[in-house]
Amino acid sequence: MKILNLYAGIGGNRKHWDGDKHNITAVEINQEIAEEYRKNFPKDNVVVGDAHEYLKNNYRDFDFIWCSPPCPTHSSIRKAGVENGQYDAKYPDMKLWQEILFLDQYFRGDYVVENVKPFYDEKVNWEMLVPQESGQHYLWSNYAIPDTEIASMNHNNGNCSKWQQWLGIQVKDSWRTVEKRKVLRNCVHPKIGEKILKARNTKQTKLKVGSQ
Repeated sequence: MKILNLYAGIGGNRKHWDGDKHNITAVEINQEIAEEYRKNFPKDNVVVGDAHEYLKNNYRDFDFIWCSPPCPTHSSIRKAGVENGQYDAKYPDMKLWQEILFLDQYFRGDYVVENVKPFYDEKVNWEMLVPQESGQHYLWSNYAIPDTEIASMNHNNGNCSKWQQWLGIQVKDSWRTVEKRKVLRNCVHPKIGEKILKARNTKQTKLKVGSQ
């Protein structure tokens, strides 16, 4: 097989792979660590670079992909450190989830993504990933969102004047570096925003996260 070993480190996962049988490419961003990997596995092709970008640009060239993206922001140990004041809170590094989704949807070979058991595994309600639907929108919320039908605009044909009229919002005519029509198209209609906020104060609409 042609194997891609991402975030390779010094190659612990690689040690018992047969380098004579497989064509292995390892990607490690740290030059010194990459040199140690190269000493341990001289037959492998070692790339010093960004594994996240390398995956996106080269995934089609391989039969099997191993991926071990950075784990600290996902670990329970670091979370405990934040709670006791040892560390500052950080956003979880979403490269982990980006790569899982990317491999699942685009890669036609076999893959393994390795990481720690995250601090949120037992605390996050995974049903939050299930959206509610309102008109043409997906909405993620911990309360019920009413379905709001707004007469739609033709996204392909509506000019700036029509978009402004539809939204009831005016933008600068003097914009030169901003694609005005795109800015208008990206707006959520004010009536939708209004209904969503009002629903928050209607207690009977509250429900479990992710429920329809």
